[in-house]
Amino acid sequence: MKANLRQCARTFLVLMAAMMASMVQAERQPLDRVVAIVDDDVILQTELENRIGSIVGRLQSQGTGLPPREILEERVLEQLITESIQLQMADRAGMRISDNELNETMAGIARRNNLSLEQFEKELVAEGVSYREAREQIRNEMLASRVQQRQVGNRVRVTDREVENYLQALASREPSNEEYRLSYIYVEVANPSDDASVAAAREKAERLRAEIAAGRDFREVAVAESDAANALEGGDMGWRSRSQLPSLLESVVPDLEPGVPSEVLGNNSGFHLVMVQDRRGGDGEQVIEQSRVRHILIRATETVSDADAEATIRDLTAEIRDGGNFAAIAKEYSDDPVSGSDGGNLGWVSPGQMVPEFEQAMQEARVGELKGPFRSQFGWHILEVQERRQKDISGEVRESEARQAIYRRKFDTELQNWLREIRAEAFVEFKGEYADNNEDAGTS
Repeated sequence: MKANLRQCARTFLVLMAAMMASMVQAERQPLDRVVAIVDDDVILQTELENRIGSIVGRLQSQGTGLPPREILEERVLEQLITESIQLQMADRAGMRISDNELNETMAGIARRNNLSLEQFEKELVAEGVSYREAREQIRNEMLASRVQQRQVGNRVRVTDREVENYLQALASREPSNEEYRLSYIYVEVANPSDDASVAAAREKAERLRAEIAAGRDFREVAVAESDAANALEGGDMGWRSRSQLPSLLESVVPDLEPGVPSEVLGNNSGFHLVMVQDRRGGDGEQVIEQSRVRHILIRATETVSDADAEATIRDLTAEIRDGGNFAAIAKEYSDDPVSGSDGGNLGWVSPGQMVPEFEQAMQEARVGELKGPFRSQFGWHILEVQERRQKDISGEVRESEARQAIYRRKFDTELQNWLREIRAEAFVEFKGEYADNNEDAGTS
């Protein structure tokens, strides 16, 4: 009996010790806390820390210097706020990204980087990001992109006169297929109607240019100082051909030496700096690869939900893979009335002619391969590349290509304006130390 009591006492002490250890551990790991309320959503400390870790990992892997921690926190928190506003808009509009669509996007990202999914996952881990976290971040980016296409795309109009002027300007230039890898910094004017505000923004832009010219890394300055949407990517604009350059940069970029910042450029929205990181291609024939494509489109409507549209396109995909006639199915089911009546035929398609999601799928598809389903702003698609050819377009730029180039330029400008508008209209309440920091900075 005494042995049993002693055994019970030992068990009780072991349990108490375990409980005390758990309590001590809990004290070492404080509960997650809210750092900001954004309309009907909250941003948590863990979200902020995870995003900072992801961005730091990516910037370090690129060799980009980091700004002070407090500046990085402030800018990442603003990024999360803007993202939250857009995701709430997507939710209210009933927008969803299915797992199948997300899986295809992840696989496409891996292929474009010449990686298998396993290698892609290892690359992410090396940057401090788990594959699961990356999937959710890309899902959010896809949703935000759809909101932007719907909201901003409706604001952009391209006139026939603009297309005519664009083609005339292109005809007057020497033909060139040169492309530029660009980094960009934007300094916003807080109040364009106030001379002091304009002068302060110009002074800041001139100061930043002087620091870069003296040796400070352009991308580091973009992360810490730029007001552009791509600031936390080091201002990276990717590769751009001359026809894809914003009008403000079009006459400046071709004459810039790599690694040298431009002079400060001004327009109605603020002041700008650009740097050519690299260039490729050169003068000569402008030969492009065209694809002869056919597709089937299923749209979501007031009576057909996005999920039902996706289910329909997947059923049609399975039917075609099982031997169904693509042209006959396109004529019967496609919601693109022009191509649908011709068996889904779009004819020869040039780069830049289609929306990004369609062009990406078209470029990735092998000749004769059924690609999709995938989603664009127009609905759900499947496509087949029937043939490819090389074409010299030195002496011609078709109207649709010119219209697309002008649209991209206008879209980039309108996107910046729209992002500022939705941020100004949102209810944002900072918590804890972030409330104190924002009070000191004089912001909401």
